[in-house]
Amino acid sequence: MYKYVSLAKLSMQNTVAYRGTFIISILGNFIYLLSIFYLWNVVFTAKEQLGGLSWDQMKGYLIISFFMNGLISFYSEGTISGKIVDGSVALDMLKPVDFQKARLSEVLGAGVFESFVSIVMIFIMAPTIFSGVYNPHWYTWLLLLVSVGAALLIKFGIIYLTCLLCFYTTSRYGLSLARTAIMNLLSGALIPLIFFPKWLEVICTYLPFQGIVFIPASIYLERVDGAEAIGLIGLQLVWVVILWWAGKLLWNWAIKQVTIHGG
Repeated sequence: MYKYVSLAKLSMQNTVAYRGTFIISILGNFIYLLSIFYLWNVVFTAKEQLGGLSWDQMKGYLIISFFMNGLISFYSEGTISGKIVDGSVALDMLKPVDFQKARLSEVLGAGVFESFVSIVMIFIMAPTIFSGVYNPHWYTWLLLLVSVGAALLIKFGIIYLTCLLCFYTTSRYGLSLARTAIMNLLSGALIPLIFFPKWLEVICTYLPFQGIVFIPASIYLERVDGAEAIGLIGLQLVWVVILWWAGKLLWNWAIKQVTIHGG
């Protein structure tokens, strides 16, 4: 474990040292949050509740969405896909570390700084746009902490699989943009899944994306009771395992396509 902990520490140090890309990404999420906040503010001006959500609850939902979007920034994703596109992944194959575990370690290391910055920004905005936000019971915070941890692993699993597809492309940007669009829509980051047409909402329940935003938000807003919340966390963990093994299978298949000149 020591080598993976060391990678996590180095990743955190790199994120702090080369924080320009990450901060720009966070600012982009912040501008996006403001636009979505005022859009929903106008919607809730006409109605006290929408889809069973009050305006204070919706503000809490937006906080969860902003926080989860801030984890695993474009910098972290670009580091993984960049290794594949520029060919430096060949050097990683020679190292005595598992590629998938090493990348997860780096993501978790960078996530410490990313989480800190996101939390600071939330507290800065709290007295203004997030005043009166929904505040759950203390035990809900414990469930939320576990759910957010599982959501981070699900998000990593999806991003890792997307990055591995770079073995079959010459550019990573199109894949990243497509992944972002699909994830934001089907995770509930753009619109809560309860506002979707029933058929689409049902489809989303069979996909891993809801575990990134919608499930943590539902737990935070206490729209599910203790037993149901634990069940949803269990569903998240199932997807963590599925995505992890899917990543292993795709990696084992993808490296067969690699040609290293000179050996």
